[in-house]
Order: sequence, then C-alpha cells, then structure tokens
Amino acid sequence: MNINDVILKTVSKAVVLIILTFGIYLFFSGHNQPGGGFIGGLVIASAFVLMFLSYDSETVSEALPIDFKKLSGLGVLLAMTSGIAPMFLGGAFLSQSFGYFDLPIFGKTELATVTIFEAGIALTVIGVVVNIILSISEDE
Repeated sequence: MNINDVILKTVSKAVVLIILTFGIYLFFSGHNQPGGGFIGGLVIASAFVLMFLSYDSETVSEALPIDFKKLSGLGVLLAMTSGIAPMFLGGAFLSQSFGYFDLPIFGKTELATVTIFEAGIALTVIGVVVNIILSISEDE
C-alpha cells in the first residue's frame, strides 16, 4: 500500500459522507427548488463511484451488497407505479397530490406524491451510472 493510497482512502471517507449528504439534500429540495431525483441521483452515484475508485470493487461490493442492476429496475418500477397509480383513482397519468402534515421533529411539512416518482428516478440514475462505471472498469 502506497502512502498516496492511505491519503486517498482517508480523505474519501469524509468526502463520500459530504457528497451523500449533499445528494440527499438535492433530492428532497427538488420539489420546490432546483434539484430532484435526477441530479440527486447523479450526486449520490458520484459518491459510489468515488468509493469504487478509492477502494477496489471487491471491497466495496462486500461492504455494500447492492446489485445496481436490480436497483435501477426497482427505480423504473417505482417511477412507473407512481405514474400509473393515479389512473386507478380517476386521475390522469402522473397527476400528483399533496398535503400538509404536522410531523414531530419537522413541524408543518408538505408531503407530495411526486417524491415517490423522484425516488424512482434517483434509484434508476444511481443504478445506471454505477453499472456503467463498473462495466468500464471490468474491461481493463
């Protein structure tokens, strides 16, 4: 192990935490501000890519047993389900509803069904981006 590897691995642990926090912030702020599932998913995927670059693929795969192909499929399924579900309730495709709720820690908070759609988009983007990077790294 080179000294540069130790520095990279140590710094990447903190940077991944910062990137994941920023990605989650972008995801949740996307309904009313710039951001959302796509850009939040890209930022979160970049944290996974940094982990794969800092450590080898086997180490990260053991620590995070996530099948990114299944994750992208789950994301598509979630996004499509959130789009089709309103049709069974008499609404149009991709119509949304929202309400204001008093949550214990957050206080009065708006919850919207578009967050479910955005979660599907984020999962799809994370799965596809990480799959592309892993496919490229296997072709060495």
